[in-house]
Amino acid sequence: MERGSVTTPFGRRPMTLGMLASQITAGRTRPERSVDKWKLFRWLCEAKTVIAVSDRSLAVLNALLSFYPGTELSRDAGLVVFPSNAQLSLRAHGMAGTTLRRHLAALVEAGLILRRDSPNGKRYARRSHGGAVGEAFGFDLSPLIARAAEFETAAAELAAERQHLRIMRERLSLCRRDVAKLLELIHESAPQSDWQDYELTFEELINELPRKPSTAEIEAVLSSMDRLRCDLANQLENLLNFQKTDTYDHQNGCHIQNSHPDSLSESEVGLGKGAEPVLRKATDANVAEILTEQPPKPTPGKASSPSIDRSTTVSQRPNREIPLPAVLQACPQIADYGPSGRISSWKDLMTAAIVVRSMLNVSSDAYDEACSVLGCENTATVVACILERAEQITSPGGYLRELTRRAQRQEFSLAPMVAALSRARRSGGVALAS
Repeated sequence: MERGSVTTPFGRRPMTLGMLASQITAGRTRPERSVDKWKLFRWLCEAKTVIAVSDRSLAVLNALLSFYPGTELSRDAGLVVFPSNAQLSLRAHGMAGTTLRRHLAALVEAGLILRRDSPNGKRYARRSHGGAVGEAFGFDLSPLIARAAEFETAAAELAAERQHLRIMRERLSLCRRDVAKLLELIHESAPQSDWQDYELTFEELINELPRKPSTAEIEAVLSSMDRLRCDLANQLENLLNFQKTDTYDHQNGCHIQNSHPDSLSESEVGLGKGAEPVLRKATDANVAEILTEQPPKPTPGKASSPSIDRSTTVSQRPNREIPLPAVLQACPQIADYGPSGRISSWKDLMTAAIVVRSMLNVSSDAYDEACSVLGCENTATVVACILERAEQITSPGGYLRELTRRAQRQEFSLAPMVAALSRARRSGGVALAS
């Protein structure tokens, strides 16, 4: 950075290291780089908690952006806007002067804008004879271009976290409903069984959740409640098997035979003079005994018995069809959009997929629908595959919707798509399974 490009604030406002760092960052921006100002402002609104800026400050920034001519922020066109406080207040919905100055200072402190103060502190621009703006004094918007990638990544990460939280809440709600109805079924089918411990465990798990739980808290309760659901499903399966066995005993009771030649029971039964065979009937006491013979009831925070049959668990969501290394090998371009330019986990892949979704103009509705059908990891993999064929696909959003509809009809598998891309990459071509 050239020493002459450093500017200090007018009047009694002191120069800080944060201001200097913002000016150095803005000075490293490539001259040919440009970004849509309203798309950038939307990223800032989504990531305001990470950037530590209030909504009132963003309203002032929105007013400043409205004074910039054109949609694309570019260094070639000049990045200094110089509205007066009166004009700025009008576009900020009549904000008071003291409040306006406070939020302008907050934007400078957050490193979103720079002050380019004139010798007398006024905001103006010198124009050439042709009317073109020459040197201008006001607010410099160049830090927005310099940090555009940071804002986009932060917005994508927060969007992925919100989506993950929403999915966790849905799964917990479904699991909670399943456990409640399974408890009702046990109570109706075997009223004398020891089902109160399960109900007590269920109530404790529900009471553990705060009013606004975090993702980690929801995942912990969901794990314990899923184990409880497995136990209940196993108990009911054992009860069902017992009832089936008892039914078979009823059916086979009339066919009791004795192969001993000296036995009188066979001839007596044949003559109709002997005692009738005894048929066993299941009582509530028998059912209770069957239920109480199972492993001990789970307690919150403790793992369930290893004898639990996981096959009885209600299906949660589609499993990851392809390992992450295989996805990255077949679709290497997606790594450029991950945090810090690399992907090391499924969370990084989902974050990069949200960035690519926005870049390919795929609507959030289409992406959310695909996540609900395919699962978040599989949807991120599909987006990575679409990115590899972005030049050949006319409408990525329509293509994703079509794959979602085919997946609902169980006519789509992700493995052939990734395998085709992998084979094409090894052979030097590009292919995508439809």
